[in-house]
Amino acid sequence: MPDPIRLIVGLGNPGPEYETTRHNAGFWLVDHVADDLHASFATEKAFFGLAAKARFKGETVHLLKPATFMNRSGMSVAAVARFYKIPVEQILVAHDELDLLPGQAKIKQGGSHAGHNGLKDIQSALGSPMFWRLRLGIGHPRSLGLAQPVIDFVLHPPRREDQPRIDDALNRSRAVLPLLLEGEFDDAMQRLHSEK
Repeated sequence: MPDPIRLIVGLGNPGPEYETTRHNAGFWLVDHVADDLHASFATEKAFFGLAAKARFKGETVHLLKPATFMNRSGMSVAAVARFYKIPVEQILVAHDELDLLPGQAKIKQGGSHAGHNGLKDIQSALGSPMFWRLRLGIGHPRSLGLAQPVIDFVLHPPRREDQPRIDDALNRSRAVLPLLLEGEFDDAMQRLHSEK
């Protein structure tokens, strides 16, 4: 059985002006997880971000929101992984995903960063693509019939009709997280991927 997740990273951009933007979907998820695990974030300069420690079935779980801006996320993730000696296979990165529609969420290990600057930087800083990803669908401007450039799209809040779908995907992701913390990846994927 794969080793359970010990570090959950949410990707986003720091600052109130980005809080509600699509690119911050990873932050939204990790905030929910912190609530679920009764953990609170504190600024950790050594980790270039906001970090929290939680307990799950007697084991320590680390939560992280890099404060480096998206394209430098790797610096923060690598600092925590090195300090706590967390292998790359025990890291889960939650991020916004253009290739999935709002309301969809998928878990996978490894693979390409598909042009996502946060994933690209983490892959480079960890020296491996083999961390787990929780891909939170935000849709693509083309698939949603919008003429907006991608960079503009991800830095804006979801449309009114898309936000409830994204919230639903966040809630379904939260529901399977305990399985990931137990190393039950197949069960988690089956549950998350079979729900629409």
